[in-house]
Amino acid sequence: MNDNARILSEMNDRSREVFRRVVEGYLGSGEPVGSRTLTRTMTEQVSAATIRNVMQDLEFLGLLQAPHISAGRIPTQAGLRMFVDGLLEAQLGDADREQIEASVGSSEDDVSAMMDRVGNALSGITHGASLVLAPKREAPIKHIEFVSLAPDRALVVLVFADGHVENRVFVPPPGQTPSAMREAANLLNALVEGRTLSDLQGIMTNEVAARRQEIDVLAHDLIEKGLAVWENSGERSERLIVRGRSNLLDEGTDAAALERIRSLFDDLERKRDIAEFLDLTEQGEGVRIFIGSENKLFSLSGSSLVVSPYMNADRKIVGAVGVIGPTRLNYGRIVPIVDYTAQLVGRMLSGPGR
Repeated sequence: MNDNARILSEMNDRSREVFRRVVEGYLGSGEPVGSRTLTRTMTEQVSAATIRNVMQDLEFLGLLQAPHISAGRIPTQAGLRMFVDGLLEAQLGDADREQIEASVGSSEDDVSAMMDRVGNALSGITHGASLVLAPKREAPIKHIEFVSLAPDRALVVLVFADGHVENRVFVPPPGQTPSAMREAANLLNALVEGRTLSDLQGIMTNEVAARRQEIDVLAHDLIEKGLAVWENSGERSERLIVRGRSNLLDEGTDAAALERIRSLFDDLERKRDIAEFLDLTEQGEGVRIFIGSENKLFSLSGSSLVVSPYMNADRKIVGAVGVIGPTRLNYGRIVPIVDYTAQLVGRMLSGPGR
C-alpha cells in the first residue's frame, strides 16, 4: 500500500467527504473552497468551525493548501493525485460516447484521416489539447535519438526514411545516464541505414551473443585452472570473477588477454543496454495520468496529461490518445473519454483488413 492509499484508508468519513468536496469544487470552478460553502453541501450538519479544523488537518497532511491567508482551500498536487487514484468516480456520458463514435467512423476509413478526426474530436469534447500517437511503424529508419526526461523516464525519437517521425516514452533501465543514451544512439545510427527497428533488435541480440562467446573462449583457460569463475552465469548481471593478480602472474597469464576480456565485457554491457533500450520502446500500459511536476514535459506549464494506449488484434500496443489540460482538469469526465476513445480506435484498427 502506497502512502496515499494509507492516508486515505486512515481518514474518517467526515475528513474524506471534506477532502472530496474541496477537490470537486476546485476542479469545477478553479476557485478556493471555503468552510461556509461546505456547510451547505455536507451529508451531515456540521459547523463551519468544525470544517475548518478538518481542513487544517488535511493541510497538515499536505493534501490541501490555502493560496491566501483568508481564502478557502485548494488541493495540492499530492491531493490531486490521491483524489485521482482513490476517490475519482469516472463515468462516460451518452453525449460524449456518441461524439467519440462519430469521430472514429468505420473500419474502412483511412487511418490517417481517422486519427485527425479523433484528435479534433478530443479537443472539441474536452476543451483541451489532444494528443494522438499513430500506430507504430515497421519501416526503414533514418535516425534514432534517446532523450532523458527524468531518472525514470526517457524519450526515443525515430525518424523514418520517408520523413515520418515517431516519439515514444519509456522507462529506462536504472542508472542510465544521458551520456550513455547518447552513446547508444550514436552506435545505432552507425547501423540504422535502411534497417527497421526489428532489424536493429536482431543485430544487437547477435552482437551480445558474439561478445559473450568471445569472452568464453578467452576465459576458458582461466576457468579450467581455477583462476576465474562465472558469477550469475547467463543472467543480465553475470560477471567473470578473476582471482588474485599474483596467482595470475605465477601462472604466466598474459596481461593482454585479461585486458581484452575487460574490454569485451565493457562492450557486452553497452550492447546489452542498447538491446534493452530497443525492447523498452515497444512497451506501455494502462491509462496514465500525469499531474503537474510529475511529468517533466508539462511541469513548467502546470498542465496535466491523461493518456491511454490502444492495441491491435494481437493485443500489441500500437499507439496512444490523450488530452493535455490544466491540473484542475475534470478527471471524472476526461479519463473515461480518453479510455473509451483508445478502446474504440483499437477495435477499428483490428477490423477486417487491418
